[in-house]
Amino acid sequence: MTTFVSADWVAERIGRPEFLIIDPRSAMRYLMGHLRGAVSVPFKKLQRPDGKLADPDQLAAAFGAAGLSDDVTPVLYDHQDGRNAAMASWVLEYLGREDVHIMDLRYEAWKDAGREVLYRPVPTDSRQFTVRLDPSVRATLADVIDPGTTVLLDTRTIEEFDGQVEMDHRPGHIPGALNLPHIEAAGEDGNLLIDEFELHTRLAIAGVANNDTVIVYCRSGVRASVAWMAMRQSGYDVRLYDGSYAEWMDSDQPVEV
Repeated sequence: MTTFVSADWVAERIGRPEFLIIDPRSAMRYLMGHLRGAVSVPFKKLQRPDGKLADPDQLAAAFGAAGLSDDVTPVLYDHQDGRNAAMASWVLEYLGREDVHIMDLRYEAWKDAGREVLYRPVPTDSRQFTVRLDPSVRATLADVIDPGTTVLLDTRTIEEFDGQVEMDHRPGHIPGALNLPHIEAAGEDGNLLIDEFELHTRLAIAGVANNDTVIVYCRSGVRASVAWMAMRQSGYDVRLYDGSYAEWMDSDQPVEV
């Protein structure tokens, strides 16, 4: 499982060959400032042209091209709501990595504290990345069609959940799903990880019990990864449906408004 670490922990390991600092934000954000030694692996590198998650071998190739090998420990960081790091962490866990780390301080707070920031891209050395697939973190369309007692948690906005948006050609939500906007599972005050008690409280209000088995989704899986990460860190049995609502409505499945 992914481990959250402090900014001091990260700072002490920058430049050490057994660690690779990975910036999962967009390529533009990376060029606007990044940690020393950080390599850029934006989520778009992990997607197919149609926007869906790339095949495992392609995912491994993307991380391997950035310099991540079996004997190098990945250390992620992020800004704002942390969705990039959460999604990259989920992908790495899906590929079988058990040594993923995320800095618990947002990039903005790192910079505001006067810590070192660089602007030039960091050269990368391609390395071999071995896939040891762990499908237990991933939910498929079939899992969502027949969830049994599993709780479906929609992490889109209330407006999207209620079908009050124009971006979806079949607005609404998966029948029976509960709703907790992903931002309610994000950290505050410069932290990427939400307080555990606060998360439990918000989930309980949404209708999710501590012992529920949960599948989280959004429109494309990225926002839902924030809830997946927070819930996983807090001990919930949770999987991410990366196909999410886009796949659901394109598969002619029933929609609830």
